[in-house]
Amino acid sequence: MLGTSRILTVIATLVIAGVTVGLIGFVVVLSGAYNIAADVPHTGPIASVLQAVRTHAIQVRAKSIIVPPNLNDPERIAAGASEYAEMCSQCHLAPGMEKTEISQGLYPAAPEFARGDPLSPAEQFWVVEHGIKFTSMPAWGPTHPDGLLWDIVAFIRKLPMLSATQYKSMTAQASEEHENMMKDMSGMADHHDDDSHH
Repeated sequence: MLGTSRILTVIATLVIAGVTVGLIGFVVVLSGAYNIAADVPHTGPIASVLQAVRTHAIQVRAKSIIVPPNLNDPERIAAGASEYAEMCSQCHLAPGMEKTEISQGLYPAAPEFARGDPLSPAEQFWVVEHGIKFTSMPAWGPTHPDGLLWDIVAFIRKLPMLSATQYKSMTAQASEEHENMMKDMSGMADHHDDDSHH
């Protein structure tokens, strides 16, 4: 067993190390030494830490999400196609789509779903609903119902199997369909507001 003096020495060493690291971090933050420009990648250690934080945070929060049994429903996939084209494709691209100005300027780069995605359906839904801090991924949950977000997830999971021609065919009316969907959502919100006054 370690003696009392030995234990106190270890504790003191850990405290001093912690304070030193904290002071160094404080100086780095206040000096502006760390470059946060999107065109300059993180250092290796910081990139690794952020990746680990993101991965585990998503996994933990997605555990309680119940995945609908009909993600392979063609109607659900078709509904998600138009929303993906309007809301997601500028960052995440699509089969046959060239890199956009937006996608090329993102850091971290948005995953290209046509190449596949390692996340589970529940994890994908959580990300679409809540977004991710310090990336360009917005939270769509505050402005879109769960059903529509699941439609997008259904389409994302289908995307790697689509050719450029198939994608183009499925999203040909995307702008009009998305506009109609937004009008319907706005009408439902207005109706809800009217009801709340009664």
